[in-house]
Amino acid sequence: MSQTAPHRDFFEVTNTDHLVDLCGEHDQHLALVEERLGLTLYPKGNRIYIEGEAKADVDRCKEIFAGLAGQLAAGRGLTAGDVGRAVSFIAKGAMFEVGKAKIYPRTSAQEAYLNTLRTSDMVFGLGPAGTGKTFLAVAVGMDMLLAGEVRRLILSRPAVEAGERLGFLPGDLREKVDPYLRPLYDSMERLLPAKVVERRIETNEIEVAPLAYMRGRTLDDAYAILDEGQNATSMQMKMFLTRMGENSRMVITGDPSQVDLPADVPSGLRVAERILEGVSGISFFRFSEDDVVRHALVSRIVKAYARADAAGATSAAKAGKSDGGSDRQGPAR
Repeated sequence: MSQTAPHRDFFEVTNTDHLVDLCGEHDQHLALVEERLGLTLYPKGNRIYIEGEAKADVDRCKEIFAGLAGQLAAGRGLTAGDVGRAVSFIAKGAMFEVGKAKIYPRTSAQEAYLNTLRTSDMVFGLGPAGTGKTFLAVAVGMDMLLAGEVRRLILSRPAVEAGERLGFLPGDLREKVDPYLRPLYDSMERLLPAKVVERRIETNEIEVAPLAYMRGRTLDDAYAILDEGQNATSMQMKMFLTRMGENSRMVITGDPSQVDLPADVPSGLRVAERILEGVSGISFFRFSEDDVVRHALVSRIVKAYARADAAGATSAAKAGKSDGGSDRQGPAR
């Protein structure tokens, strides 16, 4: 009885400095993938060769190494736990494709967030920079647009630095707002070529606009994202949330600890968090400093600032008590 020939392929490591990290000490990372997927792996030169009975398993293995190589390229280390999670996410189909980009969660928090984005009509993604909250929201929105589940993808941000007074900047409207919206373009261009994004903008399938230009509209059959929501005023936030129309989804992302509004203007994100918590149909997803997936330094910087903020708050509280022996606060805003 003849046996089916095994499937063979390889993953090429473009940065040879990362090869040792991908393989692990004494090839322990390769051994883990071999055990979980039933494959045979061996490194040679700048390639990791893959052999298995099922082509699907070989392809999954290449996807796993592509994701882990991306993690190393971002400056993060690689542990056996990272490898194990990547195998689990790929094996249970947590990955999806947008254009030619393969998207899969890098942490259990990101996996839960993706599930929330898929199942809730309105999601608040809260947490520090580098957790993937905006990029994953854009990826899901783009995926729904390309699949025909919505007709429009709308991305917005408050133009806080200019106080929404964009007329003081040179150029036409787009040139005025692009500096504030550039991060949203960057997210889209990680998924699709810039020319494709531009073409869909021209046909109004994708719209990128400052928050001020959402007023008076109803967003039907759309996937709408408000990024940097902590810099929206309470009135702006209410305005945006009430734009939601039929067959629409909304995602509001932001970091409540990074408010750039004037001191006497309350953050609309913080107000919404207080008022809307527990409202049916609205999900709040909170990332922590431990969920940062950018360069390893970013996580350490975020944690250092959090410690400093906590220490400052404690010192201020002690100073308030020593000055007057009272914990009274000013009028609520």
